[in-house]
This record gives sequence, structure tokens and C-alpha cells, in this order.
Amino acid sequence: MPNKHQRSHHQSRRSFLRQMGGLGAGLAISSTALGNIQTPLFDKTLRFQNLHTGEALKTTFYTGGDYVTESLDNINYLLRDHRNNQIGNMDPQLLTLLHDLKNMLGTADPFHVISGYRSAETNAMLSQRSNKVAKKSLHMQGKAIDIRLPGVDTKHLHQAALALQGGGVGLYTRSDFVHLDVGRVRQWGK
Repeated sequence: MPNKHQRSHHQSRRSFLRQMGGLGAGLAISSTALGNIQTPLFDKTLRFQNLHTGEALKTTFYTGGDYVTESLDNINYLLRDHRNNQIGNMDPQLLTLLHDLKNMLGTADPFHVISGYRSAETNAMLSQRSNKVAKKSLHMQGKAIDIRLPGVDTKHLHQAALALQGGGVGLYTRSDFVHLDVGRVRQWGK
């Protein structure tokens, strides 16, 4: 029968091994999971090309753990409703989703923007012309964008956006663009 000292040593050893096992499990986190962890100080930069106005923008919208107001204003301007020049506030969560998509695809190319913010008047006009335009579109809240990416097949862009599980993703092959929003997770298009 082990004496008191041996039992204490045995329990300490068992405790040590249990802790090491937990550490080992923690170290077994996949590199993919580690790659998805972002520190609060991580800079986020995006490039856009507005296909309707010809305007381009490269801007860091998040740095030092906070959003950059001037950068967000520049993005809001570039992604304005090109039909009537109304400027809306784009949701920073959507910008982060675009940043994650850019990183997933490993590209520094600008997103070609078909539609960013959409005023209520423009949305009403478009929804009367097409049943593919939602009457309560998230574009009106700055929570949606229609894009393509040079050098990336639209179907591949669609699949990458779906993998992020960040909101709604629609594929429009005839018009050659992908819709991305930060609403509930859903998908459509072929």
C-alpha cells in the first residue's frame, strides 16, 4: 500500500498529465481554425471598382482595433446609389465579410461593384421591372452588395462566399455576378 507521500506524488503526476493532455488537445487545433482567428488589431483593406461610375477605391477600413470613419465615408460614397447619388451607410459587417472573402480567395484585385447601397426609390423601380429584386432588399439597409471579381469564375466566387456562412449568397450567372448580404444564411441561383 502506497504511503501518504507516494499518493500525493501520484496525484500530482496525474494532475500534471491531465493538464498536459489538455494542452496537447489545445495544440491540435487545425491550422485552418487558427487562420480564421483574427486579432482585434488586424488591419482590413478593401479595393473596389464601381462599374457604373468608373470610380475606384483602395482603403483600410479597420485598423488598430477600430473602424476608420473617413474610410467608411469613402466606401459609402463609392457604393452610393448611382442612379440618384443617394449615399447610404454600408454595414461594417458586410465589409468584413468582403475582406474575409478576399482573403479566402487569396486576391488583392478590386471587387467590381454592380450594386451597393440602393435607395428605396431605386429599389421600388427595380422590383417593378424584375421579380428577382426583393421589395425589402437588404441593399436599402447597406447590408448587401452585388459583385464580381476579375480572374475569378463567378461560380467559384459563389462557392467561396457560401463557405463563409456570413449571410445570403445568390448566384446570377446570366448577369455574371454574386449577391452577398449579411442577413440570415441562405443561398439561391445556379
